[in-house]
Amino acid sequence: MAKTKIFVSSTFYDLKHVRSSLEDFIKELGYEPILSEKGNISYDPKAPLDISCYREAQIADIFVLIIGGRYGSEISEERGKVAKEFYDKYESVTKKEFESAYEKEIPIYILIEKSVFSEYETFRRNKSNDSIEYAHVDSVNIFHFIEEVFSKPKNNAIYQFERHSEIKDWLKEQWSGLFRELLHQRTEQQQYNSLTERIEELSSINNSLKSYMEKIITDSSADAEEIISKENERQKEEKNIRELEKFTLFSTLIEEGVDEKVAVNYFKNAETINDLARVITENVNLNTTCESLIIYWKDKPEIVDKINKIRKVLDKEEINFESID
Repeated sequence: MAKTKIFVSSTFYDLKHVRSSLEDFIKELGYEPILSEKGNISYDPKAPLDISCYREAQIADIFVLIIGGRYGSEISEERGKVAKEFYDKYESVTKKEFESAYEKEIPIYILIEKSVFSEYETFRRNKSNDSIEYAHVDSVNIFHFIEEVFSKPKNNAIYQFERHSEIKDWLKEQWSGLFRELLHQRTEQQQYNSLTERIEELSSINNSLKSYMEKIITDSSADAEEIISKENERQKEEKNIRELEKFTLFSTLIEEGVDEKVAVNYFKNAETINDLARVITENVNLNTTCESLIIYWKDKPEIVDKINKIRKVLDKEEINFESID
């Protein structure tokens, strides 16, 4: 069975003891630690070394970031271009590893030395002052890095540490919670699958009842075909509306008080995108003009795509903006 891969990202020389302790801890849990100094990364001989690190960070199962007092080496694209004085800005390999993992939405756990975090608070209050000397960091970029981490809307769990044991205790707690959440999601998925099966069964029963009722009506009514046709049309309309409600563009009209069938006609009867914009702005209070709405839609091709997906549900052909000769 494949082991869970945990990528450990940090500068090396100032945090080598932390990295070594974390490696042993990960192995004790039965996982596979990925550390660059241990040769765990498959390097591409045709590319700079840091490129391989970013690739490995993106395929890991869990990403652990440790931020200490050193910012680290610049990425290969910038190597040799930066003087690297305290206030010089540049991208480090560690920061790029973090961004690579975040981009792939890999679970990320961030540990920051308490002394560094304390100075970060000082930095926040004195951003415009470039004459302050900081005792625990070698570059102002560390503070910018921490600031970026805090700015992320999600996946940025942070813990301040002083001792190695604190790191282990926190990660144990976090990974236990992650495992519990995965089990919970699995249970929910099983419940969803069961519900889907029941819906399919009800759909089959409904079709049988429908056929039965059609038979009864046909045998007992002269207007059987018309009754059945109207009922089929009604069911189709209800099904279309349920499908259309998945589109924000359609559901927004309903929220603004437009009757569902009227909203359907807006999309069904429009011959061009401009027609649709006109009928919407004339009948719905959107605080915008028809011209402004058309300009906005022209800048957003995905909206036109959704309009035509709505048209497809309604068995109508695609429409475009009016051509100007």
